[in-house]
Amino acid sequence: MESARLDRWLWSVRLAKTRSDAAAACRGGHVRVNDRPAKPATTVHPGDEVRARVYETTRIVEVTKVIDKRVGAPEAQACYLDHTPPPLPKEARPVFAVRDRGTGRPTKRERRMLDQLGALRTSRDALDED
Repeated sequence: MESARLDRWLWSVRLAKTRSDAAAACRGGHVRVNDRPAKPATTVHPGDEVRARVYETTRIVEVTKVIDKRVGAPEAQACYLDHTPPPLPKEARPVFAVRDRGTGRPTKRERRMLDQLGALRTSRDALDED
C-alpha cells in the first residue's frame, strides 16, 4: 500500500482511539502533514512528517509504513518513527494554581482571582513569544 487517508492512518497506528476522534482533530486544525494543515482525507505516504495534537498531547511522527487496518500495538509502532520530545519532568512543570485538598469549591472571589491569574499568565506567555 502506497498511501492512506490521514484519519484512517492515525486510527490504525493507535495515535487516536477512534477514527472519528482523528477526523475531528484534523477538522479542528490540530493535525499537520509536512507542516501544512491537513484534512481527514489527506493522503499520507512513507516519509511524511505528521504533527498531531490529539488528547492534549502533541505527537511528531514520521510515517514509515502505511496501513489502513487497525493492528496490534507492537505492529502499529513499527509503522512510524516517533520524534516527539520527551515531556518535562513533573518538578520542572510550571505550577499554575495549587489548592489544598479537601478545601471544597473555590468561592466566587477565589475563582475571579484564579481567572485573573490565568489571564495574566496567557498574556505574559504571548508577550514572551514575540
